[in-house]
Amino acid sequence: MATVLAFDVYGTLIDTHGVVVELETLLAGKGRVELAGEFSRRWREKQLEYSFRRGLMGAYAPFSQCTREALVYIDHALQTGLSEIDLDHLMSVYAKLPAFPEAAPALASLTANGVRCVAFSNGTAEAVNGLLDKAGLRGHFEQVISVDEVKRFKPDPVVYAHLRQRLDVEPGDTWLVSSNAFDVIGARHAGLHAAWVRRAPEAPFDPWGIEPDLTVTELTALAERIS
Repeated sequence: MATVLAFDVYGTLIDTHGVVVELETLLAGKGRVELAGEFSRRWREKQLEYSFRRGLMGAYAPFSQCTREALVYIDHALQTGLSEIDLDHLMSVYAKLPAFPEAAPALASLTANGVRCVAFSNGTAEAVNGLLDKAGLRGHFEQVISVDEVKRFKPDPVVYAHLRQRLDVEPGDTWLVSSNAFDVIGARHAGLHAAWVRRAPEAPFDPWGIEPDLTVTELTALAERIS
């Protein structure tokens, strides 16, 4: 049976910090351009925090809601004074973030070598299909599998069980590919193989005693190792 790679989307295929340019433009008009990088980083961190908290509370909401609530929080925390129009604009930018430069050629190499690829995301299927399409990646994937189908967030074991059920493959034939250590640990804990895309060279892996099967610094290296 062919190996199936389930790719995380945000931060793995898609650069969530691709929003920095728009933030610089908005914040320059408010004399706060120096906050653009920090704003982007903290927005992403708060977005994930809200998904974790909702998961623990059993209070699921679409990932886009977590994203907007995190955006509003960071605007208040940094006192950047964004208007509703600004917030709407940033959310629209988030829906068309760019892919990492090596994503398309790496995916093309994998599929050319008979590797099945699916997208597996906290985002809704509608949001992820649109995002991947705009980034020029959708054609590389058999399907998009969303946690929205089970109303849980990564790294809940339920979402990885759902992935396996949707794919109808054995755990040994299934790999998660993610830049998020919590996602890798969640997949390994659920019995899947996992590859960690260590996009920040200085980033440590969480010392939980659960290690990725494979660590790469970018997706082309993954294609070389898996193919």
